Amino acid sequence: MGEDGGKFSSFAMEREPEVSSLPSTPQNNHSIPPSVARSPRRMMLSPMGTPMRKAFGNMKCYLEEIGHIAKLNPQDAWLPITESRNGNAYYSAFHNLNAGIGFQCLLLPVAFSFLGWFWGVLALVVAFLWQLYTLWILIKLHEVIPGRRYNRYIELAQAAFGERLGSWLTSFPIISLSAGTAGGLIAIGGSTLHLFYNLVCIKCHGQSLTAIEWYLVFAVLCAIIAQLPNLNSVAGVSLIGAVMAVAYSTMIWILSVTRDRPPGVSYDVAKPYSSVGAAFSFLNALGVIAFAFRGHNLALEIQATMPSTLKHPAYVPMWRGSKAAYTLVAICYFPLAIGGYWAYGKLMLPTGILTSMFVFHRSDISPAWLATCFLFVVVSSLSNFQIYSMPTFDLVEQTYTANTNKPCPKLHRFVFRLLFVFFGFFVGIAFPFMASFGGLLGGVCSVPVTFCYPCFMWLKIKKPPKLSFSWYLNWTLGILSVVFTIVVTIGGIWSIVDTGLKFQFFKPQ
Repeated sequence: MGEDGGKFSSFAMEREPEVSSLPSTPQNNHSIPPSVARSPRRMMLSPMGTPMRKAFGNMKCYLEEIGHIAKLNPQDAWLPITESRNGNAYYSAFHNLNAGIGFQCLLLPVAFSFLGWFWGVLALVVAFLWQLYTLWILIKLHEVIPGRRYNRYIELAQAAFGERLGSWLTSFPIISLSAGTAGGLIAIGGSTLHLFYNLVCIKCHGQSLTAIEWYLVFAVLCAIIAQLPNLNSVAGVSLIGAVMAVAYSTMIWILSVTRDRPPGVSYDVAKPYSSVGAAFSFLNALGVIAFAFRGHNLALEIQATMPSTLKHPAYVPMWRGSKAAYTLVAICYFPLAIGGYWAYGKLMLPTGILTSMFVFHRSDISPAWLATCFLFVVVSSLSNFQIYSMPTFDLVEQTYTANTNKPCPKLHRFVFRLLFVFFGFFVGIAFPFMASFGGLLGGVCSVPVTFCYPCFMWLKIKKPPKLSFSWYLNWTLGILSVVFTIVVTIGGIWSIVDTGLKFQFFKPQ
């Protein structure tokens, strides 16, 4: 009986593949005509049809896993942001670190000279944690709807606030951060290149180039590197720029705190001639700190360069790389701000710690160290220029491809990018004091993009339950950031009006 039972079980297992939702195959095959037995329908009902059905089911699961069911915009394959999607966590770290550390960090000790120790450290800690939270929001909202990727900051704003309002709210700060940063970088890069030449060519014969000519040299270098086609192609440039940024920001504060402090250093808050002026200077300093945390306008664009599937979404490597990058940002920012303020106090020059170090310690710091530091700043500025210009390059080509329904030719791309670089060159020589706009740029551009809009985007798209922790948190941060935007912008405008007569247009030094 056991042997017969075993045979029966073996027979049943051999017949198992025929069990399906379709009608079972009759067992008396001899009663079926040969023409019917060989028909396609019979083949699909036979055991041979079962692997085919499994193959179709597996293909469907595979497509769902890799995300090919997602709706793709064919135009994305032609644009610099989304043309290449082979990014990873390392690319995320390189790009975020390159975008996060730039010339704006050199102004942090200037903000401390108006805020003092307590308010300066408190503002820096709060701003860092706040922007880290809003960065997490942007990364999570990139693929908040399965099968839909918001590849650009403006696209996410349009999805949250409506097409017209979203575009109106974000277009100006995004373009200002791109074009304004380009002009500021050319001014910083050209003037630092001039200082580097003066240090390494002390005994060089002949007349040196003028300041405008050094700006032009830096702009030409930017134009050459700007011909790299897409955002992923500048990953190596971002890596070099990130290394240079970490190196020079560390060198500056170490060189400053290891030398004797200049005579007369004190930590009394720099007070203008009136209480109103003191209040506006305080607000302008907060704007400078806000401006230091830029880069959120590039978060979605960086994440768009990564492959994404429903099983392996892009936010995982993006967040992993971002955490590594902003850990290094904190390691650079806090010692630079605190050490710079300790070294120079209220003697800190308005142009930042780099100029202050050169003015106060030129005689007791080796020219080789100074030249190395200046060279690192130049290389970092070149790298910053590429990643901050990419959204503008993408916008121009997006307009072209939408109107022509074809990819942008290489000649057109070359001309567009060349024109943008020399527009930045014009801005750099017209406003060589761009660094003094830190507070205003922070209020107009950085605060809305970095601190304000992401909170309201989360409320509009995710719709957390009312009176929940997420609901309270984002409404509180959103309202505070709106107030912060208004008062910091007023403080930045006052700072420009108060010192406007000292600005020299079209006269770079």
